[in-house]
Amino acid sequence: MGVSVRLAPLCLHRRVLALPRGTASRASASSAPTPSAAQDEAYCLQLVRTRDHEGFLCSLLLPPESRSSALALKAFNVELAQVKDMVSQKNIGLMRMQFWRTAVEDIYQDNPPHQPVAMQLWKAIKRHNLTKRWFMRIIDEREKNLDDRAYRSISELEKYAENTQSSLLYLTLETLGVKDVHADHAASHIGKAHGIITCLRAVPYHSSRRKVFLPMDICMMHGVSQEDFIRGSQDKPVRDVAFDLASQAHVHLEHARSFQKNVPAKAVPAFIHTVALDRYLSKLRKVDFNVFHLSLQRKNALLPWHLYIKSWKKSY
Repeated sequence: MGVSVRLAPLCLHRRVLALPRGTASRASASSAPTPSAAQDEAYCLQLVRTRDHEGFLCSLLLPPESRSSALALKAFNVELAQVKDMVSQKNIGLMRMQFWRTAVEDIYQDNPPHQPVAMQLWKAIKRHNLTKRWFMRIIDEREKNLDDRAYRSISELEKYAENTQSSLLYLTLETLGVKDVHADHAASHIGKAHGIITCLRAVPYHSSRRKVFLPMDICMMHGVSQEDFIRGSQDKPVRDVAFDLASQAHVHLEHARSFQKNVPAKAVPAFIHTVALDRYLSKLRKVDFNVFHLSLQRKNALLPWHLYIKSWKKSY
């Protein structure tokens, strides 16, 4: 027991190295994977590892039969999420979103575009019969979010999180063969918590670019202006805004866990990201909800260990 636990982080890295070959062979059971197929899979893996490291680590703890599909889903999410930061004009962003909307339509017609993420999505959809409307919800919501404006309310932020992060979780559950109302309820709340925490974590980055997306209703309630965040204020009203948002994320995580006894065991791996969310909230509390504290911006080197332990306990 002790040896296997000590080797857990190393095992995760071994899975990374073995993933392209193993998952590619499962994607095409009747024939050997082509070089281009292996390259597509490697592209998705590297994209997620670079741009969504926590999501990448969580994917490694999924069952082998759903791992490559989950990575394709996360790569799709990264492709859409980075549009807003990569384009200088909204029209260009809209064109990119339209590309993905057309790509999904073509994928469901068995005519995927020759783009690495699209090709891997095609395999995932055929393998698991994934629901098309979840993809469209993600695209539609990401497109709406191309406007550089703050959320009007925390409810608007939660709706955005539901349509993006929760939709991604619904698809991940389908890769695990789970269709269960309790799992869906848990996924909805976890997705909302994820969206709120992502918004909090991004405050230093956005503020450095003179942008603030935090819900206006919470900011107004505490008398905090966008300029307060742009100049990196650590005053109590600013910390109170962070406290309220963190508290709402915590409430969603607790609601998700209230369904745990009724959630099928095979659905639990889809929710392992709660470990990273909990760790951020814990660190935020320790720095008295100062979202600009440097400790919050460091990568958690122990996250693979915490993820492994949680997966071993088969809980979220």
